[in-house]
Amino acid sequence: MAIVSVGLMLALAGCSSKKPAPVGDTNPNANQLNENTSGGTNSSTLEDWKKGLIPGQGPLSDIHFGYNDYTIQDQDGSVLKSNASWLQKYPQTKVQVEGHCDERGSEEYNMALGAKRAQAAKDYLVTLGVSGSRISTISYGKELPLCTEHDESCWQQNRRDHFAVSDNKD
Repeated sequence: MAIVSVGLMLALAGCSSKKPAPVGDTNPNANQLNENTSGGTNSSTLEDWKKGLIPGQGPLSDIHFGYNDYTIQDQDGSVLKSNASWLQKYPQTKVQVEGHCDERGSEEYNMALGAKRAQAAKDYLVTLGVSGSRISTISYGKELPLCTEHDESCWQQNRRDHFAVSDNKD
C-alpha cells in the first residue's frame, strides 16, 4: 500500500508542474470578465490569465470546507452558482476541480478526502446544469498548501477546492 501511495504521489507531483496560480479570494472581481463590443474578451481578461499575464487571478472562485468534511457549506453554494453561471457563459472551457486538505492526517487519508471534496463540487456544478464531461477532478491531499503555518487560520485556507480553467481543445 505504501509503494502505491508513493507512486501516486510521485505521479501527482510530476503532473502538477504546470499548475495555474491559485485563484479565489485574491480577486474580488474574478467572476466578471470585460467584454468588447464584438462579443469577445479584451486583453485584460481570461485569455491574459490563461497566458499567465494576470498571475493569481482567474475567473472562478475557490470554496472551503470544515475540518474532516467534504460537505458543501451554505456560503459556498452561492460561489458554486456563480462559477456555474460563468461556465455556462463560456461553454468552450473545461474545469478541473482540485481537492485540497490541511496538513493533519495521513497522506492516504487526505488524498481520499481531497477526492471527495472535488467530487462534491463537481456533483454540485452538474446539478446546476454544467455538463459533467467538462469537469474533471483531482486530489492533491495536503501536498500543495496555500499557507504553511501550523494553526487553524492557515488550515482553513488549505481545506479547499480550487477550479483550474482550460480551453476545450481536446
